[in-house]
Amino acid sequence: MPRVISIDILRGFVMVLMVLDHVRIFFSNANFDPLDLTQSNVPLFLTRWVTHLCAPTFIFLAGIGAYLSLKRGKTKQQLFQFLLLRGCWFIFLDLTVVRFSWRFNLTDIFSVAGVLWAIAWSMIFLAAIIYLPTRIIAAIGILLVVGHNLFDNIQAEQLGNIGWLWTILHERNMIEPIPGFRLFILYPLIPWIGVIALGYAFGKLFEIEKIRRLQLLRKIGLSMIIAFIIIRGINIYGDPNPWSIQSNFPDTLLSFINCHKYPPSFLYLLITLGLAIILLYFLERTKINYYLKPLIILGQEPLFFYIIHVYLIHLTAILFAFSRYVIRLFTFSHSGMSLEIKAVQYNLPMVYLISILITLILYIICNYFTKYKKKHRGKWWLNYL
Repeated sequence: MPRVISIDILRGFVMVLMVLDHVRIFFSNANFDPLDLTQSNVPLFLTRWVTHLCAPTFIFLAGIGAYLSLKRGKTKQQLFQFLLLRGCWFIFLDLTVVRFSWRFNLTDIFSVAGVLWAIAWSMIFLAAIIYLPTRIIAAIGILLVVGHNLFDNIQAEQLGNIGWLWTILHERNMIEPIPGFRLFILYPLIPWIGVIALGYAFGKLFEIEKIRRLQLLRKIGLSMIIAFIIIRGINIYGDPNPWSIQSNFPDTLLSFINCHKYPPSFLYLLITLGLAIILLYFLERTKINYYLKPLIILGQEPLFFYIIHVYLIHLTAILFAFSRYVIRLFTFSHSGMSLEIKAVQYNLPMVYLISILITLILYIICNYFTKYKKKHRGKWWLNYL
């Protein structure tokens, strides 16, 4: 089975959104949570909200990719080994290389278990269940995604000595795995492991003929979005943060779609994965042309892209800060300016411009890397990127 280009394009698209989100973190002058309706505005809120597509789509597509690899000739034993080793490698990268990209600090005894951590353990979990029938894997995924909010009231501190395990599984919190080293679990594993299981089962759709597949993609995506509207409207289950009527209709609508991400609620996944599947439907229908090539290139190099993108954003922020510092010195303004503070004082349009610039640079780098890989297929280290 050849590569499914629509999957590469969708992955590339959410990677562009990821760049926008991380540029916002480094450069925005909004020093508050953009989803906080008491401080935010509609453009800023939506800029943050649309990037919610990133993590669910990444992990869902990882599951689809695992299933499709079986159709390209991999045995389940080979897939088991790949998922296990890949997962372990991702954990190492997240706690070392990726950790350094955010802080540029080698002495810090603090780390964050982020999205790469969640993808890693999701792969390891999928490896553990890979020999089960696909229907059972789908049922496990549905159970974890739909049912995990039943346990929202359980707190790690209630569980005593095993509270750290609950933090890893379902509660965003800090743990200390070894004395003196703190690990903040930003991405608790449930239900991310359910998302990869659903993605694996979803991969079966790409075995059926295209007309039928398009019908199913549209039906499933729309059904998920409609289910989100109905369940969210009832406002009883599916998210720990109920929506509320605000002082105006736009803010009420934003409250309605603002769902819990850490860990992702059932409703959060319903709307994000529903939108991702609808996007996949349109991409399956779209004739691939020159304008989509950059997204294809980015989508085919997700790990390499992820590793370098924060380094590039962080270094750019330092350059921006340094240039402003030099200008202030040149104009004889000796105010003891902090580079870190002055690097993040741009409005939203400027954030978008910087994001476009950095995405263009990342495309050039990834395009070169793709060509390099094709020329040097025998180099073992390329398998780790």
